[in-house]
Amino acid sequence: MRLVVLLSGSGSNFQSLIDAVAAGQLPITIVAAGSDVPDAYGLTRAKTAGIETFVVDYAAYESRAAWTSALADAVADYTPDLILSSGLMRIVGTEFIERFVGRFINTHPALLPAFPGAHAVSDALNAGVVITGTTLHIVDAGVDTGPILDQRAVPIARDDDVASLHDKIKVAERQMLIDNLAKLATGMTPAELIPRYAKPR
Repeated sequence: MRLVVLLSGSGSNFQSLIDAVAAGQLPITIVAAGSDVPDAYGLTRAKTAGIETFVVDYAAYESRAAWTSALADAVADYTPDLILSSGLMRIVGTEFIERFVGRFINTHPALLPAFPGAHAVSDALNAGVVITGTTLHIVDAGVDTGPILDQRAVPIARDDDVASLHDKIKVAERQMLIDNLAKLATGMTPAELIPRYAKPR
């Protein structure tokens, strides 16, 4: 399975995939890592591992639509079977989603549909819930609204803050990613991971 990873930041989850592939635990090929910003540390992780990188700098485009089109072209050059958003902090336009329909997946640090958006960890703490977690879902035109593929629960301790809770969520998120990518590497499609009891969307 040919995987393209999109990221904006440090790429700690991405590193767990690199390590799993190197250890023979994950039978996929990470063909490229791309970012919307040129200084994402995740790109350095990719280069260190000998993985190709590309940047489609959001700041260089006059509109989201123009950036989305350029990003879609850049990703298509690698003929991926699957695209993973692993900390891409930019909402792509519908052109990207339609071009890679059903093949673009995302991780989110909450148990969707609770706490969508960019501040999920702090939102969970502020709401006073005792359990949060992480979700793997197919990306659609909404914000964190696509079909859910998997979720892992993470308890919130009384002394957790945003940093400590995010760290705990990342541990669950990494294992969830490895488990599901291993299933997809057998030839399953993301749609086949949607629980059978889930209502069609």
